[in-house]
Formats: sequence, C-alpha cells, structure tokens
Amino acid sequence: MKDPQTVQAGIPGVLPRLRSGEVNVLGPFAVPGLKPRLVRVYLPSGYMPERESGSSSLWLFDGQNVFDDQPSFAGGWHAHEAVERLARPGRPGRQVPVIIGIDHGGDARIFELSPFEWEGKPGQLPVLLDWVTGVLMPALQKELNLRAGPEGAVIGGSSMGGLAALWSHFHYPRAFGGALAMSPSLWLADRAIFADVAAQPDPEPSRIYLDMGAREDKGRMLTVAATMAAHLAARGWGADCLLWRPDAKGSHNETCWRRRLPKALRFLYR
Repeated sequence: MKDPQTVQAGIPGVLPRLRSGEVNVLGPFAVPGLKPRLVRVYLPSGYMPERESGSSSLWLFDGQNVFDDQPSFAGGWHAHEAVERLARPGRPGRQVPVIIGIDHGGDARIFELSPFEWEGKPGQLPVLLDWVTGVLMPALQKELNLRAGPEGAVIGGSSMGGLAALWSHFHYPRAFGGALAMSPSLWLADRAIFADVAAQPDPEPSRIYLDMGAREDKGRMLTVAATMAAHLAARGWGADCLLWRPDAKGSHNETCWRRRLPKALRFLYR
C-alpha cells in the first residue's frame, strides 16, 4: 500500500481521473487516531457532475465488501450493480446515488465501528465519523457535486457496520438523512444501542431500512431487531420512512446482504 496522504491533498482535482460505471479506488488516506484506509467511489453510468441539484450519495462501511468479490473476505455486495438497476426503464425519476465505500481498519474493525466500550477499550466510531463528516464528506461533496446535508446522503452497513450506520444517523443527523442497517450487531455492549437511540431526538429527515435473518444466532437476533423496529414505529416512523424486513431464509453473510440490497435501495431512493 502506498504511503497515506491527507484528504485535502488527495481529493481536490481527482474527478477527471474517475471513470463512471467503474469502482475507483482512492487513497490510502490518513485518519487521525485510526489506521489509514482506502476509499472506494462508484460513479453510476448516468452520473453528471454538472447536474444543478447535485447527486445523492450512499456511504457504506466495510468498503472492502461493498463491490467486487476479490477484496472481500466472503464475497462482495455488488452494490454498484444494484444501484444501476435503480435506473431501469419506467422509473425515470428515481435517484441513483454515488456510492462511497469506506474501508475498515482490519483487526481494529470492531472497535472503530463501535460507539460503545467493548472488551475494555473505548468505541472509536465517533473518531471515524468525525473524520468522515468533517473531512472526507465535504471534500467529496465539493469534488463530485454531491448534495450536502441530510437530504442527500444515506449511511449504511451490515453487522457491525449496520450498528454503526444506525448510530451515525441518530448522532450525525445533519450529515445523514437515512440509514441502511443490515443484520446490525444490536447485541454489542449489552444492547447499549437501545438506550442510546431512545435518548436521541428524532432525526429530520429520516428513512431507515432495518433487516435481520431468522437464521442468525438461532433466531435470537430476529427478536432483538424486531424490538428495535417496534421502538421506531412507536416513535412515529411509519411505512413511508421505516422498512423492517425479517428474512425467513437469512443468515449472517454477504450472500444474504447482497440479495436484500436491491429492495433496500428501492426503499431508500424512491
């Protein structure tokens, strides 16, 4: 891997070198307090940088797993193929987002995607999110003409990334107007996410996709996720802003998340 550089040095002026319809790998970038990492950017085939309203964006944790199979431990999501299908004939007004996959930090992953103390170590998600929202996001918004603010951006992930996405939406509501939480690790730190979410004000705007497979942890996690969905529904999230999707055949793996992703995107980018 090359020596890391700052976002301020590596992002401005990069657009002419990016290719639409392909996954573009940028970095590695230095992240203060965390390991350097690559950022993977997919510009959909219909991407137009000059669009007056700007483009929507989808920010995904575990960038190694977001696109192709090769960099992933157990196969990729093929998210670039899923967003291209959003623009199929008959739906000319549907948004097709630019995807930004943020690589995880390897053996530090569970700590940098946790907002809570785990195994005696503090959660480092706030450190990562401060860098994403305060440094990376403004630079890419300017360079790629992405819509700023919550109306233009959704944050997502699976497992620990799903937990991180849900937490990020509630704690950084001015940056992310929606969350894609696949099989989120709601169990972490004695299910601390429940009290945490309950203590936060309702993000505005908000659209949340939440799922869980019935075969995860012998079905126990499905009940836990259903409890989170019920909590959000009781607070006022209706069918237009919350999609809770229990998957009777779902296990905790990339194959299931890849299968469920198209429906999640259709809900989030209507």
